[in-house]
Amino acid sequence: MPNSSPGDLGVNLPQPLHKLEPIALPNTELGGLPQPELSLPALPAYAPQNSVAANPLARTRRLHLDARLVKDGAKLPSGLVWRLFSPIPGVDGKLALIASAKGGSADFEIPAGSYLMHVGLGRAGVTKRIDIGGPASNEDIVLDAGGLRMNARVGANGAIPPDKLRFDVYSDEVVESDRRLIAGDVDANSVVALNAGSYQIVSHYGDENAEVHGEVKIEAGKVTDVTLQHSAAQLTMKLLRDKGGEAIADTAWQVMTGDGDLVEERVGAFPSMVLAEGNYLVVAKNRDKTYQRDFTVEAGKNADVELLTTDVLPAQDSDQGSGD
Repeated sequence: MPNSSPGDLGVNLPQPLHKLEPIALPNTELGGLPQPELSLPALPAYAPQNSVAANPLARTRRLHLDARLVKDGAKLPSGLVWRLFSPIPGVDGKLALIASAKGGSADFEIPAGSYLMHVGLGRAGVTKRIDIGGPASNEDIVLDAGGLRMNARVGANGAIPPDKLRFDVYSDEVVESDRRLIAGDVDANSVVALNAGSYQIVSHYGDENAEVHGEVKIEAGKVTDVTLQHSAAQLTMKLLRDKGGEAIADTAWQVMTGDGDLVEERVGAFPSMVLAEGNYLVVAKNRDKTYQRDFTVEAGKNADVELLTTDVLPAQDSDQGSGD
């Protein structure tokens, strides 16, 4: 019997098994750097790993990639993010990230085979299957994308300070609840790259309830300028002992719509806020006194809303409403 030795009775006994220490596997992460997260349309989640490094003996081919906004347009020199994925999900259901690059045109040295390539420019992007066979391959990608630049005005001809504006861009589904946020908190006058098509946009003036909606169509290779019109104004609240006097500090404020819906709460001597056109009620509390008054917001007419200490509400009887 192999691997045995004679015992005391002349019977061959099996040799004891030798314990083998596990072999450490190589680290396959890209230099220990965290891999960026990416949401690809019609693709499952991907696993950030470098499959090329996992098989250093594989013969590599050269892949050169260029991108353009439109067919026959100029090559994009910068702003691109390239990613190559394995087309077959792993046991975890994710696609393996093979390689990535940033900038303009990109070159990869990868083994022959099939890959899913994604290139992104801002919020625009294209996913394409690429088959690598010969020693070198060239791919020219057309993004079919354009740009969107947004601004807004108030009243008849009133410009709005750019730092008071922000914009959101949504997909164009008919049902509002089905729309996806494509780009959020976009600055005024900045250009955001988008795939050609129709989008819903929302302009926010200030941080309260002044917003306006619109629709825009993006054409490939062009920057589309959109200016939305707000019906709102900037109001400054003040609690005064005398008309034209100094505002009283440490005052708590509540602003409500004419229907009683709370719009904003602030604390301070003269809080400023942007409100949509309409009727409002403001309530001020200072020490043990409460003051209130109605006011109206007209588009483009910034104003002070002054409450006098003579606008005090009658004191509530503490015995009323106790339920006894």
